[in-house]
Amino acid sequence: MRAVLDIILILLQLYWWVLLIMIIMSWLISFNVINTRNQFVATIWRVLNQLTEPVLNPIRRFMPNFSGLDLSPLIAFLIIFFIQSIIGYYIYPAVMRAGI
Repeated sequence: MRAVLDIILILLQLYWWVLLIMIIMSWLISFNVINTRNQFVATIWRVLNQLTEPVLNPIRRFMPNFSGLDLSPLIAFLIIFFIQSIIGYYIYPAVMRAGI
């Protein structure tokens, strides 16, 4: 059981990094630092969008419009932090005490 929790925590941390990379890359594209006409950049951008949009789209549906400011990644970061905290503070110690 501890191994499963460790894998979940690693996957959450990995997804946190994917979100961060997506945010930074979107800023770089918006300010024309990198160009999506480059095939490598376009491929990375497409992969990042395919990984993040299934999580961010439901959050965007419930968020009010902040005149072009997308706060859904911030909410996703908070959700990831909340899940990690629940696992770290409550589930993991209970598993350790039970010796599972």
